[in-house]
Amino acid sequence: MKALRHAVSLLLLTTVAGCGSLPGSGTAGRNHPTMNMQQGAEKADVILQKTLAGITPGLRWVHDSSEDISCSDWKNAGTGTSSVIRGVMVMTIVSPERRGALLGVVERNWKASGYKITRVNASKELPSITAFTPENFQVHVAVGGEGQFRFSVTTPCLTDSPVQRPTTPSNVDTNTPAYEGGKFFPRPYLHDDFWSAKTPART
Repeated sequence: MKALRHAVSLLLLTTVAGCGSLPGSGTAGRNHPTMNMQQGAEKADVILQKTLAGITPGLRWVHDSSEDISCSDWKNAGTGTSSVIRGVMVMTIVSPERRGALLGVVERNWKASGYKITRVNASKELPSITAFTPENFQVHVAVGGEGQFRFSVTTPCLTDSPVQRPTTPSNVDTNTPAYEGGKFFPRPYLHDDFWSAKTPART
């Protein structure tokens, strides 16, 4: 699990470094962000919840730790802006036979929401999908060890501000606080009659 989070963080760091590499985030966007980091984090949480709500049957999940990355200009100097990363880890067991179906649902829902798909990694072992919302928030889903799904949203460069933890509670058992938002997560352990089935899903 540590390797999955490290790989995803490296991908996001590469994407947002300087924030100028994000589509639609030119100099004017960096100098005049339309919201602060807390507002962006709240927007990211809404995007994550909308993504999860579009999956039927629903998945069981917990919050990943919130991260932020300072944005710099072409001289590598600080700009007073940062990007926030919000994420959730899926605790539902998604069988190898059903992982493609789940990725397909997510991709279709993102497209229906007007998101632009920018990268699809069709790796059999560690597939992933990256897209951008019209507001330039990067959305990402990656499959890690033992088929664990991680959804994340990275904001554009926003005005620096304190960032609070998400307010939406996770939907797993009462042991969640022991690892939610921490460095280590258990592998998926919750069975679902649909997502954990050992047969391909009908499309």
